[in-house]
Amino acid sequence: MKMLDGLLVLDFSQYLSGPWAAMRLADLGARVIKIESPKGGDGSRRLTLKNILIDGDSSVFHSMNRNKESYIANLKDETDLNKVKKLIEKADIMICNFRPGIMEKLHLGYEQVKQLNPKMIYAAITGYGSEGPWTDKPGQDLLLQSVTGIPYLNGNQQDMPVPVGLAVVDMFTSANTVQAILAAVIHRYQTGKGAFLEMSMIEAALDYQFEVVTTYLNDGGELPVRSSVNNAHPYVAAPYGIYQTKDRYLALSMGSIVQLGELLECEALTAYTDPKSWHTQRDEIKEILVSHLMTRTTKEWLSVLEPADYWCSAVYNMEEILHHEAMTHVDMIQEVKRDNGTCLRTTRCPIRMNGKKLFAEKAAPRLGADTDAINQEFSLI
Repeated sequence: MKMLDGLLVLDFSQYLSGPWAAMRLADLGARVIKIESPKGGDGSRRLTLKNILIDGDSSVFHSMNRNKESYIANLKDETDLNKVKKLIEKADIMICNFRPGIMEKLHLGYEQVKQLNPKMIYAAITGYGSEGPWTDKPGQDLLLQSVTGIPYLNGNQQDMPVPVGLAVVDMFTSANTVQAILAAVIHRYQTGKGAFLEMSMIEAALDYQFEVVTTYLNDGGELPVRSSVNNAHPYVAAPYGIYQTKDRYLALSMGSIVQLGELLECEALTAYTDPKSWHTQRDEIKEILVSHLMTRTTKEWLSVLEPADYWCSAVYNMEEILHHEAMTHVDMIQEVKRDNGTCLRTTRCPIRMNGKKLFAEKAAPRLGADTDAINQEFSLI
């Protein structure tokens, strides 16, 4: 038995921020019914990375919809809407991520749902909140990264803004949603009352940057300045960054420049005895490192730095890490299967429960695969 067994979640969301949150609840034991339009369903079914489709749906869709059931309903059709309302009466949690006002037009806004089910935990995700000048802007990850300054943290000072190559705002919003829902579940057990939860991607993007935003707010309004050499964080002193070696790359985290100079047998670094200079002269220090680290291989440098517990690492690509014994040890890859036999490999839930890893067997559902069974089970016909 998993911790959320017995909870019924209706997932009205699509693309990433809502579906990932619903999948995490499913990983933890909740029953998740994905409500989809008969006209193609969740848009992420067709949102591909590298044009990869598996059994007619994108790898993107598969990656965030395992352990769910799919129920098709035209929410603009009165008959279908009434069926969904009957489901709402029996559900514990709803997740939606449409633009503000859409669910209300469908007669499924929080106040409307509250009349059907006063104990409902209703989680609404938006791009920019339910009010304000940007409510109609599309809540897409790259756009949210761009309006919240994230691209000015990556790349070097002379580079154009560089976005993070992951949907980090979507994922952070999803994590916030899961946290809020679990808190609301506890609150309901204590009080018997439901809750209306609101998460916006713009707020999540700012919270995601809590370190740099707090630094900026307390630094006299000085904008973060990326290092000109091997930048990895605009506010962190040298040696922080990734460096090329004789054969590949080496990541250096935070540490004493003097100690680093001694370990690397680089006398020029030992002259920077004032820790303040590690920030004020970081580019100068990094230039020295750029030249010096090219003289030996990554393995040679690691053999010196790691025994001294200096924070460092080789830089692995996807193939290398997925075949490394460290990945084998954590066992993060699983195989899931559809009801028609289609199998695919994907990541598992990273949470361990009472020492047990959480694996799944059920892949993301085919569009409408569970509609008939749900109609029968909940007497919706």
